[in-house]
Formats: sequence, C-alpha cells, structure tokens
Amino acid sequence: MNIGNLHSVHFLGIGGIGMSALARWFNHVGIKVSGYDKTPSPLTEALEAEGMQISFEDKMETVPARVLEDKNHVLIVWTPAMPKDSTQLNFFQSQGYDIKKRAAVLGLITADLPSIAVAGTHGKTTTSSMVAHLLKSGGKNIAAFLGGLTQNYNSNLILHDEAGGQPTVVVEADEFDRSFLHLHPNTAVVTSADPDHLDIYGDPEHLLDGFRKFVNLLPQGGNLYIHSKAFEKLGLGRGERFQIQQYGIQSGEIQARNIQPGPASFSFDYVGKGKNIEGLKLFMPGFHNVENALAAVSIALDWGISEEKVREGLASFRGVKRRFEIWVQEDDRVFIDDYAHHPEEIRAFLGSVKAMYPSKKLTAVFQPHLFTRTRDFAEGFSESLSIADEVVLLEIYPARELPIAGVNASMLLPAITSPRKSLQTKENLLRYLSENRPEVLVTIGAGDIDRLVGPIAKWMKEHEN
Repeated sequence: MNIGNLHSVHFLGIGGIGMSALARWFNHVGIKVSGYDKTPSPLTEALEAEGMQISFEDKMETVPARVLEDKNHVLIVWTPAMPKDSTQLNFFQSQGYDIKKRAAVLGLITADLPSIAVAGTHGKTTTSSMVAHLLKSGGKNIAAFLGGLTQNYNSNLILHDEAGGQPTVVVEADEFDRSFLHLHPNTAVVTSADPDHLDIYGDPEHLLDGFRKFVNLLPQGGNLYIHSKAFEKLGLGRGERFQIQQYGIQSGEIQARNIQPGPASFSFDYVGKGKNIEGLKLFMPGFHNVENALAAVSIALDWGISEEKVREGLASFRGVKRRFEIWVQEDDRVFIDDYAHHPEEIRAFLGSVKAMYPSKKLTAVFQPHLFTRTRDFAEGFSESLSIADEVVLLEIYPARELPIAGVNASMLLPAITSPRKSLQTKENLLRYLSENRPEVLVTIGAGDIDRLVGPIAKWMKEHEN
C-alpha cells in the first residue's frame, strides 16, 4: 500500500497512546482521520480538537461516509484489544478492507521515508528520544514515534514540518511480539539483547534470532550501531552487507571515557568516528544513559550535526518520563523514579545511583512486573536489587497475566543480601517510609507503582529528616 494514495484512515481503538500518535501523524500529513474507542479520554479529546472525527459507539452509522464509499483508498488500523464481536471490526474484515496493526503501519511509514530504528530489551526509549532530540535541536526535519513521554516535548510523538521537505523518521523498534520486524530502517541501533519476553519467544536463543532478523532488515550500505555486549551475543560478523560500529564504556570503536558522575548529571568524553569531544554534559544521569548517548551522538554526527550543536543538544535533553526521573534533590533527601523492570536495567540504575551518592544510604522500592518475568529472572532480580542498602518489595503487577502458583514477590527475598529487606503493601508504603526516613529513595518498576510517585514526592518534599 502507498500511503500517498490514501484519502482516509479509520482507527479501531484510537484512544491508546500508540494509536493516537499514529492518528495525529496521518492527520498532520493531510489524510482524513476518524476512529472509534470505547470511552472518551483526554487523548481522544485532544484528537477531536485537532479535527478528527471520533465516535464512542461501535456502530456502522458512526463511520464517516467517505470510509464506506471507497474502500480501495482507506486503511483500517486496529488493536487486538478490540473485542472479537466488534461490529465495525467484523464489517471491515468481511468487506475486504486493508486492515493493519500499529506495527505494520509503522512499517509502511518507514518504507517510504529515511528511517532510524532503535531496538533493545532496554535503553531503546531513552536512546530513540535522544536521537530525535539531537536531530531536531540540530535543525533537521524529523518525525519521531517513541515509547515514552519525552520531557522536552511532553509527548511520544514529534511531528515534522510539512514545509521542510521529506522528513527523517525516528522510531522505537519494539521486540515484543516481534513488532520490530515490520520496519524498514536505513540506520539501526541495538542497545541490548538480554533475555526478556520469554513468554513470547520461549527461550533466549529465539529472542536473539529475532534481533538478528531485525538487523538484517538493513539495506546494502546501511548503518548499525550496536552495544559491544549485544554484538557478542548476536554473533554478527564483519562481512555483513551493512556497516557495523560497536559502542560502550571503554569497549568498541565508539567509547565513553573520563566519566564523571554528579548529583544530577554525568559528564564524559566521546571518542569515536575520528573525533574526541570532551566534557559532554548529560542531565539524565546513569552510566547506561552515557552509553545510550554514544549511539545518539554518533547518529547526529552522521546527519551532519556539528560538535557544538551536539554539545548543546545533549545538555538540553531533559530525558523521558519515568527514566531516571529525579523528583527530589536536596542535601538530606533524594527521590528518583525509574521504569526498570529487568535485572540488567535494575543493576545499571542502582549502580549509577550508588555512584552519584556514594556516602548515602540507598533504599529501593521495587514492584516486579509479570509473573513469568519474575519466575524466569528471580535470581537476577535478587542479585541486582542487593546493590541497595535496603530493599522494599511490593507484590507483582500482573498486567496481562494470570497468577502462577508459587510465584510472588516474596520469593525474591531470601537471595537478596541487602542489610534490610521487607515486603510491604502499596497501601502501607508511605507509612513505612515515614517511619524509616530514607536518605536516597528510588522507586522501580513498570506496573502501577507510578501512581505512588506523586504522593511519595509530595511527602518527601514536606517532611523533615
């Protein structure tokens, strides 16, 4: 399908954050957008304010006439969350409409435009957001589809300037459900390839095979930036048809050196691509974020961004919501929230926090995400959490899963070696913290622990140690 031939796109489940971003993009490029969702929300209200026609009744009478009159120039975008007995979904399926999931539509967009795809079991949201910001702040015309809310743009979507000519697309390439295999990147990044989503892939080797297929989407002469550890795991050769450059802290062709952790930032030297850019400042702390910045800076240099603009862009990058997000930064108390939900992410996050505050007691509150992930990586979770001086566990957030017998948060406690460790309820957490007065407090997890962040920050700003 050629996107340029479309006159309408109709979304089934338009109110989701990923779906709404696609809807806004199509509307921005001048294609009529309509959609259905079960209930109104701030997202659907924003779409309606931009001129999109949205209904909250699953009836054919609410579908615009243009969608029904010329199906050959209409695209239906749907989410599997739509019920199987949906009136609209069944109609479009029975009438032979072109129906695609969100990942496949991103594939259509990246097929027609120069594209940068950032993949990895962790680090992809931050890295893709850095790439987008460095290019945009450096004056390039870009469109970006990201997996989190960037602090600079307060959105997971950055729209290009229609008058600025053909944009470059930056897209987060999600390995979940093999969605990233729909994309058509010219440049790709692989930040990590640690085992995850084993409920989808079955075992680590099948996950690695998914990443190998992803990088092999690159065309002749394409560019791959890959963390040196991921390079080893994927077993890539130097004879690939695309260019491969490894990066890491003192590993690979592109390196970060002279890293200096600070209380709210990290500074480092970029060494690679024939350059030595000294004293770069990143106000999104973490050794892992320095590594993410190596890939982003490399791509910015490829796109002709000057060293001065790279320096300015990196210093002005304010991070991504729930990625090393500092809520309280005072002499006697610190509170940081992070989305980490994999042992390696937790290890990188807690190790960086320790480096920033080496003389302070670190208390980590962790909510495991998914029964299968907790079961599969229990040993790794216990080991990485043990970096903290105190560990507080909340019960597992199930998300899409049903309980598994014998799998719970308390199974992690015996192997945690921190001096203090306990299991608390979400309801009791604030009282527990009030009684124990943490110096450096971090909340970690991908579940609904984010609902506690605001109340914890409010309490921590108000209490006196």
